[in-house]
Amino acid sequence: MKAYQATYILEQFVDSTNRWNSIFGTDPIEFPLSQKSANNLMDRIAGELSPENLHCDGEISHAQAARKARELNNIRAALEHYCLNNWLDTPECIY
Repeated sequence: MKAYQATYILEQFVDSTNRWNSIFGTDPIEFPLSQKSANNLMDRIAGELSPENLHCDGEISHAQAARKARELNNIRAALEHYCLNNWLDTPECIY
């Protein structure tokens, strides 16, 4: 994945996260990311990669779940790349 693609993918995920969080009155995540923001984003990615969330409790096909997993793993890689290039500790993706 090229650097500009990784940046775009991460920016799109942050934008989506901010739209969702605005419903609950949570402060938006802004660039440059802080360590806390990077950790929170990785926690969200890990949560979405958990089997029950990834497969939408069995409501989507295996192919749809595989596509969703590829997208989330690309976002995870983009966040890891961002952390490495911005002197942040790379959070673990544990699900």
